[in-house]
Amino acid sequence: MTRRVVYACGLWLTVACTAMTIASIIMPRWASFTPNDERKISMGLHSRCHSDGTCEPFPSEEMCEKDNYFCSMWRTVGFLISFDVVLELCTLVSFAVIIAGGVQRRAAGWKIICGLLLFSGFVQCAGMAIVAFLFEHHERFIEGWYLDASWSLVTASWALLVLTSLAIAASALYLPPEGDYELIPDDQFEVMQDEQLLSRVGAWNDGYYRGDGTVGYQQERMFDNESESSSIRK
Repeated sequence: MTRRVVYACGLWLTVACTAMTIASIIMPRWASFTPNDERKISMGLHSRCHSDGTCEPFPSEEMCEKDNYFCSMWRTVGFLISFDVVLELCTLVSFAVIIAGGVQRRAAGWKIICGLLLFSGFVQCAGMAIVAFLFEHHERFIEGWYLDASWSLVTASWALLVLTSLAIAASALYLPPEGDYELIPDDQFEVMQDEQLLSRVGAWNDGYYRGDGTVGYQQERMFDNESESSSIRK
């Protein structure tokens, strides 16, 4: 069973992944060009910056007219990473709801959390893979280009999301129930029920005798019958 401390650790790890994803969008450092050990151009998902500090929208409309393939692929990466931020925020809300809930919600909520984490990691991995594919095969990336900090942040983020999902699933499957309660085996429970039933049947057939010295219900019925008979005779 997944405990509250496991969810709390998963929550903080997801917060870290969300911060890394947002930083990768803000920083224009997905790929950089350093021909002489000096960064001259750095490309982000939505902007391209030069060594003099000036930045411009990227990819531009003019670039998309000349190279529609690269433009479409790069914009797809931007959409995937932005969509992934929404998924991570939804995951954080799910963590908060499950942690604030009771034991039953924590016992069943791990499936939702793991599903969101895995899906978020898959989306980030797809965006990272597209950039890596373009870097390896597109003619734009000549010698001197390299994958920069933003690409590394997304790589670390999706790997951490997947590992967090696996850890939560493992804790749900292998940790003992919260509070160290143990279930009574079915066969033992049936034996206990049979013994209780037999004892009640025996008490019904033989009558009972209370520990304070008073008579049981059979004797009480006999006394009641005798009193009714005597009253009729009178």
